[in-house]
Amino acid sequence: MTTSSTAGRARQAARNSEAILTAAREVFLADPRAPISAVAERAGVGISALYRRYPGKEDLLRRLCHDGLLRFIAEAGRAAQEPDDWAAFEMFLRGVVEADVHSLTVHLAGTFTPTAEMRADAVRANDLAGALFERARPLMRPGAVLDDLTMLLEMCAAVPGAELRGRYVTLLLDGLRGGGELPGPPPNGAELNRWR
Repeated sequence: MTTSSTAGRARQAARNSEAILTAAREVFLADPRAPISAVAERAGVGISALYRRYPGKEDLLRRLCHDGLLRFIAEAGRAAQEPDDWAAFEMFLRGVVEADVHSLTVHLAGTFTPTAEMRADAVRANDLAGALFERARPLMRPGAVLDDLTMLLEMCAAVPGAELRGRYVTLLLDGLRGGGELPGPPPNGAELNRWR
């Protein structure tokens, strides 16, 4: 086998991997109960190509959600470099909403067992988001808590289309900044924990 044919196969394998992940996101956001064969069909690859990468549906779901979690961490890390506290918080929220990582959380929570690595990354993500939230807290309405951020991100995930999500993240940011005390209690653990 020549070097060029090996490189060509590697490029094709990379394209197949990307096509599978893109298709899986589309298929499972539309129907979390969809069979894995629907992903192969949407990706335009054979089922054997999919199973070589992911032995089962749960493995594929884990990969999708872990990729989303890693994107969340990257957005938080990027925003943490911004010196202005509110601008950092806004950059983080806009980046996470634009990446649409919470759609996966909303639709796929409870459909697979998270790994120890995912749990550790979730703690890291929460710590990073918490630090950005605390930096911006003096500029927020009294009574806002970090758990409100989870619910706000999930609300944005329910909005169809990137342009509309951008509109509503702006409204949410404006609602968080300044103003009077928030009515009612913050969300409780049962309302937030979908990964049991």
